[in-house]
Amino acid sequence: MKSFLSALQFLTIIPVRINHINDKKIAQSMRYFPLVGLLLGLILVGINYLLCTLNFPCLSIDIILVVSIIFLTGGMHLDGLSDTADAFFSRKSKEELLEIMRDSHVGVMGILSIASIILLKIALLYSIEPSLKWIALLLMCILSRWSLVFAMYLFPYARQEGKAKVFMQGINLKIFILASLITLACVISAWKIKGVFIWGIIALSAYIIGKYVNHKIHGITGDTLGATNELIEVITLFSICILQGVIYG
Repeated sequence: MKSFLSALQFLTIIPVRINHINDKKIAQSMRYFPLVGLLLGLILVGINYLLCTLNFPCLSIDIILVVSIIFLTGGMHLDGLSDTADAFFSRKSKEELLEIMRDSHVGVMGILSIASIILLKIALLYSIEPSLKWIALLLMCILSRWSLVFAMYLFPYARQEGKAKVFMQGINLKIFILASLITLACVISAWKIKGVFIWGIIALSAYIIGKYVNHKIHGITGDTLGATNELIEVITLFSICILQGVIYG
């Protein structure tokens, strides 16, 4: 239970009380990242259902959903996205890129990346059939959190110190497999074989993102993980939009 609460505390602003937890338990919490994603997805599904019942306009609902996930996560992943965008678009050396990501100031590319990702999520949610909206919300939240475990398992840490170091030091095959099995159960329950297909797209996308980041800074950081989470959410929604076009023709 402590490991799950630790994952909940790390990935959301939902108030939880943990008296004491060691680094091993913190690392083990990664296996529950997809479950935290499931919880976030269920909250969004509940908000969507309530607003639909109240006959809110579709666009208003989608904007509220995007704002809700930002609020529930404290904007943590968006912060990582903006820092990563500022760094990677600067065309500096590895050391300078890492220093830019540590800078608390947000540059033009950081602001543009946040605005772009929010607009993309709203547009893609608006494009998804109402009957598939709950599936999209669940898969978006579950697969993006699983992608963090995937990236941490595959790639090294680029810094000597940092918030993600305790996770990077504790990640192992058992944690990755457990997180993946939880994810598999969730995607099959939500959308059967089509959910597994979307998961495959996400695995490939997360790998490509990780390889690119690793090429730039010889590893990953907490900021690039935040960027990965945001990009995977958009890729998930985009994939569902394409797949629904094939299904409904």
